[in-house]
Amino acid sequence: MAPKPLFLNRSSGFYFLSWVGNIMAIKGLMQLIKKSYGVSLSALLFGALTVNASPLVLGEPEKEELKLGFIKLTDMAPLAIAYEKGYFEDEGLYVSLEAQANWKVLLDRVIDGELDGAHMLAGQPLGATIGIGTKAPIITAFSMDLNGNAITVSNEVWQQIKPQLPVDENGKVIHPIKAEALKPVLEHYKDTGKPFQMGMVFPVSTHNYELRYWLAAAGINPGFYAPEKGDNSGQREAEILLNVTPPPQMPATMEAGTIQGYSVGEPWNQQAVAKKIGVPIIADNDIWKNNPEKVFGVTESWAKENPNTHIRLVKALIRAAAWLDHNGNENRAEASKILARSEYVGADEKVIANSMTGSFEYEAGDIRPAPDFNVFFRYNATYPYYSDAIWSLTQMRRWGQIPQAKPDSWYIDIAKQVYRPDIYRLAVNALISDGLMKQSDFSDVDNETGFRPPHSHFIDNITYDGRSPNAYLEQFSIGLKGDQQI
Repeated sequence: MAPKPLFLNRSSGFYFLSWVGNIMAIKGLMQLIKKSYGVSLSALLFGALTVNASPLVLGEPEKEELKLGFIKLTDMAPLAIAYEKGYFEDEGLYVSLEAQANWKVLLDRVIDGELDGAHMLAGQPLGATIGIGTKAPIITAFSMDLNGNAITVSNEVWQQIKPQLPVDENGKVIHPIKAEALKPVLEHYKDTGKPFQMGMVFPVSTHNYELRYWLAAAGINPGFYAPEKGDNSGQREAEILLNVTPPPQMPATMEAGTIQGYSVGEPWNQQAVAKKIGVPIIADNDIWKNNPEKVFGVTESWAKENPNTHIRLVKALIRAAAWLDHNGNENRAEASKILARSEYVGADEKVIANSMTGSFEYEAGDIRPAPDFNVFFRYNATYPYYSDAIWSLTQMRRWGQIPQAKPDSWYIDIAKQVYRPDIYRLAVNALISDGLMKQSDFSDVDNETGFRPPHSHFIDNITYDGRSPNAYLEQFSIGLKGDQQI
């Protein structure tokens, strides 16, 4: 009898073929495939699933009622839009979205199973998997956005550095502003015996690594972690003290004088402008152009237990990301209105729109075009690139969170364990098969390697090649490399 069509079976945690016939014949077929082709049936099946010529029939979700977590930042937008536009329900999923107090609480609740998945920092699944802080295998099959952060300083600091900054013919400060501008301020703080402190959101956050990258590119040492010595402050040898501060608390903490600046996502930089307490001096797109920022994370065990549910979640989130970037960001005003609601970001709609609708305000009244400040879909933003994961791992090594040298193969293996473009491809092909999106909406995901081409889109023009992480680390004058340890 001819085989039935390929499908994802609800009763199993893995994808498999359903055949009519004797079970012994199936076992024999598996052995023959392994012997003849050197691959398992599951590997051959994955290849079959990604062939566009055969429609993919996705099974029913194993779990229909889901609770997903997020932090009150504008880049949680794909979750809000997937909910508000009914994309989750289109997939048979009934989702509740729940704001979390901070990134640690969010991660712990995903690990404990209180949340099915969550909006996460790009480095969070990697940090958890290799044991920085809480150790647990976390994976991501969906990148939520590119860019979206900035570095803000207090009014006091701004008034000290502004007179030294170059201006254009209209008297406007020329951007991007490099960290060299802070050096006289640091000297002043040192002479008066006061520490200069800046906030960042979490030790494995992109905000932490971008702030460190910006400082180090100017020859300012942001400090090292020394976990093997019991020191996880990240402040050894530091010329600036970086402290963890939850995003919504940053403006108030700076206004109180506890920190002199911070690195955070929106709307908390624009909030400083609105409250007249600080000035954003550089957007992260000027530190690393089109850098990865947030991902959607689940535990590895949850993904294995709920494969159809997981793919359906990714499908809904891809649709939401496409809606957010549709036709030159034409939906961003509506998105800003949605995000302003208390159940999501809960900030003033105008403040959210400042960055979401294609502009960014630096000093009060200095509004500049910034069409790529938030990117949700274009530039393959939703694809979970191995090279993006490896960049985060290189920064963990550079600043001592990974205390010992690792071979290039280790970086690549961890990236492939945590970042899952195989699941992403299944979601894309299902969207195309369903007629919800077109092949032309995506890059050629079936032939994507998972590595971006080498590029030097950094403030210091250093070239990054995700296939050669140790060679990349060798290029930095500040930071651990080779066999160096703290």
